[in-house]
Amino acid sequence: MQDEAVAVLARLVSFDTTSRNSNLALLQWVGSWLAARGVESRILPDDSGMKANLHALVGPRVPGGVALSAHVDCVPVEGQAWLADPFTLRQEDGRLIGRGTSDMKGFAACAIAMLPRLAALPLRRPVHLCLTHDEETTGEGARRLVPMLGQDQPPPALCVVGEPTGLAPVIAQKGYASWDVTVTGLSGHSSRTTETANALHAAAEGVAWLSARARALAESGRRVEGFEPPWTTVHVGTFRSGSILNIVPDRAEFTFEVRSVPGDDPGAILADFHAFMEGTVLPRLRAVAPEARLEVAVRSAMPGFDLPEDAPLALTMQRLTGRNRPGRVSYGTEAGFFQAAGIATIVCGPGHIAQAHQPEEWIAESEIAACLDLLDRLAGTLTEA
Repeated sequence: MQDEAVAVLARLVSFDTTSRNSNLALLQWVGSWLAARGVESRILPDDSGMKANLHALVGPRVPGGVALSAHVDCVPVEGQAWLADPFTLRQEDGRLIGRGTSDMKGFAACAIAMLPRLAALPLRRPVHLCLTHDEETTGEGARRLVPMLGQDQPPPALCVVGEPTGLAPVIAQKGYASWDVTVTGLSGHSSRTTETANALHAAAEGVAWLSARARALAESGRRVEGFEPPWTTVHVGTFRSGSILNIVPDRAEFTFEVRSVPGDDPGAILADFHAFMEGTVLPRLRAVAPEARLEVAVRSAMPGFDLPEDAPLALTMQRLTGRNRPGRVSYGTEAGFFQAAGIATIVCGPGHIAQAHQPEEWIAESEIAACLDLLDRLAGTLTEA
């Protein structure tokens, strides 16, 4: 089974599913691979027809069961120091090297390879396979797929999102939200400051406000132990404005994100930011340029999730993995979409987040073997009365 999972992983890696690209070729290959082994699946395209999710189900069409969920998009490789083609799987010293091996085509390969085996078991509850698009950017794939799971058949009761946790059960993650911000003003010569409206200055005030909020949260914000760091973080990641020094910029753009602990609302931070910009910063621009404006557009919004430590799924996964303490993570996953739909969800998969998004990304062959063993034992719980 391990050799088959590695062969599947090699094919998954061979598709350049960087989020800017279509993932249809990969999903069509998976659908054909499953069909050749007697497993039906359906490809669910988005509105553009260029991206899609894949859903397959084995076992009885009854309520309950578990979903195995993986995103198949990956991050770019440009500017990274790869030693060979990142879309050709390499096996070296017990490592499987290639873009997406850890995050998270390794888990996807294990779930795909296991599905025909699971279909042959006397399952009393079903197993769903969910492959999604755009987790690395907008989260739109899971946002679209989850409501569809209960349309033609009963939805799963449980979900395992196989992000790279070293096969340690993770019961909570921070929420994630990010925005594009644009400030416009009025250009002119830099000597004529009373006749111009400097968009760069205005945007910089917004960045300074966000930086101050980040410090306040670090100093006195809500604490939820288990996260690192255990408070909500605010981060500004890009800033673009201006052409040459003696021209006042009439446009400035930046991006920022909020990673929120349970109980904190990213929307509240956004509302306070809006109030500051519209109440304090924009009036000074509009005194010279009435057309000056602030535009804020959503980049991504992924809800957090928080599974109680004593939830049956948490206890089951601790028993199956041999881990006595569940973890919490600060990075984003699709788990919150499943939990919001009433599906008890946990994050647990092979590989380690330290390798994710890195040049020479890799997953250990031993992690693939351990994941297959875990899925086999998880399936065993679905054959019980």
